[in-house]
Amino acid sequence: MPDHTDHRTAGSAPEPGIEAADTEAEAADSTGAAGRADAEARAFREVLRGLRVWPGELPSFAPEQAPAEPLPLFRQWLREAAEAGVPEPHTMSLATADAAGDPSVRIVMLHDADERGWHFGTHRDSRKGRELAARPRAALAFYWAAVGRQVRVRGTVTAAGPEESAADLHHRSTGALAAALVGHQSEVLGSAAELARAADAAWERARREPDAPVPSWTLYVLRAEAVEFFQGDPHRRQHVRLNYRRAEGGWERELLWP
Repeated sequence: MPDHTDHRTAGSAPEPGIEAADTEAEAADSTGAAGRADAEARAFREVLRGLRVWPGELPSFAPEQAPAEPLPLFRQWLREAAEAGVPEPHTMSLATADAAGDPSVRIVMLHDADERGWHFGTHRDSRKGRELAARPRAALAFYWAAVGRQVRVRGTVTAAGPEESAADLHHRSTGALAAALVGHQSEVLGSAAELARAADAAWERARREPDAPVPSWTLYVLRAEAVEFFQGDPHRRQHVRLNYRRAEGGWERELLWP
């Protein structure tokens, strides 16, 4: 009597029909995944192409009437951005690079802008602090969409002394002090619970000790070598770019092609 028992072992090859079916199923899954990826990419591009900037009127800018130095114009533009309702007009992109030249950029807060330069603060052992120690040069960018304006600043960066750095921190809010007391910026975080515990402890200390020292906190000042002011044209025909370059004994001004 014939033996109809299946003698295949676990390592045996599947029957030809089963193998073909599996292959077809995998191909269908792959084709379906590729189709979904293409659809998502098309949808994303449609979103991008549908976005619009600078609706309505924008302020005018006559570069021939601009001041001889960039600082007064920067202060005016920031004030006008605030009056136009731009949220957080004092935030800016800060670009630095490490010793190998690899760049990084992040959003930070402007603490002041005076004859010395543009001021911001951070821990000197943070990523940006380490990069500034290795390469004491940086670039800043402000963007105020409601008025169609950008300001770009580039130059050398110096660290203020401990007393000025401490004064900068302690003139700020309790929350800013608490965040500085947490420390460990840019280090790997083990868990959200670990951060919550550290943040709670730092907040209580900041409330209890408004002058609590944070030795790593450092005020940095960027001395500008170039400051560019960009005024957008809603019709994209005549953007205005006015660039200030530091020269011997003062500043030179020049218009740039958009």
